Amino acid sequence: MTGRNENDDFASIWNILASSIREIHTKNSSQLSFEELYRNAYKLVLRKQAMDLYEKVAELEKDWLYNDVRKQVASLITPALLTITDSADATEHANERKAAGERLLAKLKEVWEDHQLCMGMITDVLMYMDRVVMQELRSQSIYDTSMGLFRDCVLRADIGGENGTIGSVFENTLLFMILLEREGVIIDRTLIKHCVYLLEGLYEDGIEDSTGKLYHTTFEPAYLEASRRYYAAEGQRLLTTTDAATFCKRVTARIRAEQSLCQQTLSPVTEAKVMEVIDDCLIRHYIGEVIRMDDSGVKYMIQNDRLEDLKNVFELIARIDAKKVALTKVVQQTVIEYGTAVNTAAKELSQNPPAPSATDQGKKSSVPDEKQPVANLQTAAAIKWVDDVLKLKAKFDRIWEEAFIKDQALQTALTLSFSDFINVNPRGTEYLSLFFDENLRKGIKGKTEEEVDALIDNGITLLRYIRDKDLFETYYKKHLSRRLLMKRSASMDAERQMITKMKMEVGNTFTQRLESMFKDMAVSADLTTSYRDYIGNNSRIELEMSVLTSTMWPMEIMSSHNREGQVQLPCIFPKNVESLKQSFERFYLDKHSGRKLSWLPGMGTADIRATFTRPNGKVERHDLNVSTYAMVILLLFNDLPSGESLTFEEIQEKTRIPTNELIRNLQSLAVAPKTRVLRKEPMSKGVQPSDKFSFNEQFTSKFTRLKIGVVSASGNKVENKEERTDTEKKTSEERGNTIEAAIVRIMK
Repeated sequence: MTGRNENDDFASIWNILASSIREIHTKNSSQLSFEELYRNAYKLVLRKQAMDLYEKVAELEKDWLYNDVRKQVASLITPALLTITDSADATEHANERKAAGERLLAKLKEVWEDHQLCMGMITDVLMYMDRVVMQELRSQSIYDTSMGLFRDCVLRADIGGENGTIGSVFENTLLFMILLEREGVIIDRTLIKHCVYLLEGLYEDGIEDSTGKLYHTTFEPAYLEASRRYYAAEGQRLLTTTDAATFCKRVTARIRAEQSLCQQTLSPVTEAKVMEVIDDCLIRHYIGEVIRMDDSGVKYMIQNDRLEDLKNVFELIARIDAKKVALTKVVQQTVIEYGTAVNTAAKELSQNPPAPSATDQGKKSSVPDEKQPVANLQTAAAIKWVDDVLKLKAKFDRIWEEAFIKDQALQTALTLSFSDFINVNPRGTEYLSLFFDENLRKGIKGKTEEEVDALIDNGITLLRYIRDKDLFETYYKKHLSRRLLMKRSASMDAERQMITKMKMEVGNTFTQRLESMFKDMAVSADLTTSYRDYIGNNSRIELEMSVLTSTMWPMEIMSSHNREGQVQLPCIFPKNVESLKQSFERFYLDKHSGRKLSWLPGMGTADIRATFTRPNGKVERHDLNVSTYAMVILLLFNDLPSGESLTFEEIQEKTRIPTNELIRNLQSLAVAPKTRVLRKEPMSKGVQPSDKFSFNEQFTSKFTRLKIGVVSASGNKVENKEERTDTEKKTSEERGNTIEAAIVRIMK
């Protein structure tokens, strides 16, 4: 009797609960008493009928989902939705499928959210049952069980024939919507997002593990595979129909679109996976070809300063290759090509004058281009070479900073490429030294301190690329010596700043001898002051001496041998100059006993006053600034009667001036049109041993003070082949001595 009553009570109570659950599902729960429902469920659990109740609820939910919810969803699956394609052409069929798809997705969103809401309410009623079932019987909560039933009864329900399940149609519809968006069609992202929530809320089996979510087990793999097919075709299409810049822009846009889709619509965890698909299909397979495109690739972008396009290329290749090998290779090749062109242009300019520009056609030139001295052309080529290299460096620096985001690997590649083509030029070290010489003599005049700093820094940057730094030091020391001794530096502060920056770049050892040259000049200035105090007013000649340490200055300046290795006899000075010379020697050796002074007239200058008497008795005076050799030559004519002359050989015999120096100085004094202080017979541009020279009383000039430069030696110039061979030989000998000294130190 008791058992039957309990069964009757269970049946009656279950009928009440079942009716109420149906009312909840049909949204008619406003009249229900949830407190009463809870007590009824509680009563059954107390009677040890929790499992019976659990099974009854599960069976009811299964029936509801399969017979009601499934039918609602299945009724919206039209033939258009059963078409599986990777195409999203804007056809009537695509529009029809889009509309049907939106209705299906909206219905799934609706029934899923309703199911969650209803099961939340039902779970509250069955709270006590859940506690007993889960804790004592180790079963799932009724909520979790009902979610699994939604998966099995709705998504996994067959729709008949070979059309698969509702879930497969659902998945294909989502993929079609994403395909539409990729093709530029506006879709309802919010609807897609809610459908993703559905997939993330259901699991492959009863175990709630993040990797078991339907999103990860079914949709995500299908999405990635569809993406791979789409982007494989996209990559091939872009490669054949667009240029390099457009290809990179489209790929960059695709990346951003997929990132937005994953972050705002799909799951953020999918972003990295689909990015790998894009990297593989659009970048890894094609970026090399894109970079090497003839008319639009990286070389074209560099040539036309397409920085934004270069940045796109850099960002794309950086995604798949940390070393950016393909990009680096083309950039290096481009640098070498530009650098080779710079080297070739400098070589051609040094051998042939440039054609006059249109604006120069009508201008009269004092020296025709075809008669331009080779030395001047070579020096101009040297300066232009450095300027062109600096312009090229500035171009690639801008590319590196703005397009390549200061990437260290590309900086290293650029450095190697610049170093390669700079060092291919056999005269690179000499050209760089001449660049410094030109600017430190006159290039910095009128420049601000910041501009001078920038100019020096640019030069130091090129020095960084030079491999034969000892050869550069040889040239720089030679050019610096002439600036210091001939007082041609525009700014001693700039000279010292240059030495300081070189020391920071290449070390103290490199600048040690250069600093000693400045020290010698400072000591010489003090010596000159002391000597003037020593002689008082006893001399009509004002003397300024530069006493040089023989081991610190260029060997060709200090050497007493000519280029043939023969001992060069000392110059014969006029008596009054010789007397002053000996006076200084006594003064110096009294202070520094044991030292020896060797005189270098080839590096000195003199200011002399020349008097020219006209036939009418009028006197015209000019102050002439000449070389020491020119002074010695001119003073010979003081003791020569008017109208008489001296031959070339007689002048050489009286002065012992080296032949080449004598020729150059006589050309300056007797051939140069504006400084013909001497007459030459016969008159010609060359100087022969039989030529005669006399004082030119008819010389006139509108300037009181004249600077008579030595022909072909007005400043530092590019060495000829013989001079360069000699310089390289001496540098090689110095290297050998340095290596031997290092070996000795190591062996000790």
